[in-house]
Amino acid sequence: MTTATTGDMLSSRSVIGSTLADLGESNPDLWVLTPDIGGSLGAFRSQFPDRFVDVGLAEQACVGVAAGLAYDGKTPVVFGMLPFLSMRALEQVRTDVCYPNLPVKIVGSHGGLVGNGGSTHYAVEDIALMSALTNMTVTSVADPLMAGEVLRASMELDGPLYLRMGVGKSDPVLYEPGSVDVTIGKGIVARDGGDLTILTHGTTVRQALDAADILAAEGIEARVVDMFTIKPLDEELVLASAAETGRILVVEDHLAYGGLGSRVADLLMDRGAGAVAFERLGIPQVYAGFGPDEALREKHGYGLTQTIATARRLVRGEEAGR
Repeated sequence: MTTATTGDMLSSRSVIGSTLADLGESNPDLWVLTPDIGGSLGAFRSQFPDRFVDVGLAEQACVGVAAGLAYDGKTPVVFGMLPFLSMRALEQVRTDVCYPNLPVKIVGSHGGLVGNGGSTHYAVEDIALMSALTNMTVTSVADPLMAGEVLRASMELDGPLYLRMGVGKSDPVLYEPGSVDVTIGKGIVARDGGDLTILTHGTTVRQALDAADILAAEGIEARVVDMFTIKPLDEELVLASAAETGRILVVEDHLAYGGLGSRVADLLMDRGAGAVAFERLGIPQVYAGFGPDEALREKHGYGLTQTIATARRLVRGEEAGR
């Protein structure tokens, strides 16, 4: 098992690889499949070659084979790049996996404007697409060690799960191992505060924590909630945060509409909490092009600078654009 402490940099992909190899020891029904993205899966492939399938660059086939294995009582994990697993294979995920509610786990990298791969290689619509599918559980992890914990927990789910990571090559450990409860369906209060709540997930959790540190120096105490499970949403925590802080800011590395922001807005309106001050920051309706991760966030209006400015404005009761 991978070990580390807060501030260390780890590869989420390697954590997934070592976790799968460990799970394969105790679960003879665990299979791992990939559409030619198996660099971090070497340990599982070496230890369990009869339960490892590389279909080549064919995401639809990969998901279809996984569904067939699940019908045979196996627990398949599909590992690849999310821009293609979430879009090229969407029909197979919907019809072959979600319709019969099969325990296929879809795990992958490149969620958000990460990796400088250009618009074809950014998964920016994926949370909206996966959240729309009946029976699908949707997660997005910030901490590399959490990737392994969520994967382990997913083995107990009867249905499918989608696990989103960033590039996955070098990710910061945000939480001291054992210090937070990683339960699918529950958010994590990464930092407490009473002036506003920042709800976030994945690659923008660290950004939100950095923003909270800067705001604290100005006397603004921001609560930061890592909503690593987007579906099912931790409604109790969102509503409690809205009631206790009165201001909600959603920041996410996903299209601003269709992801966490939309699910939170729907909840607040459905439960009659519309009086809460609410704003969302995310990717606008653009094809983002190339650039470093942080530069793209700043360019498109949901970086650290904009997170701090929007939080200040919410606390001061100012309207957008002022």
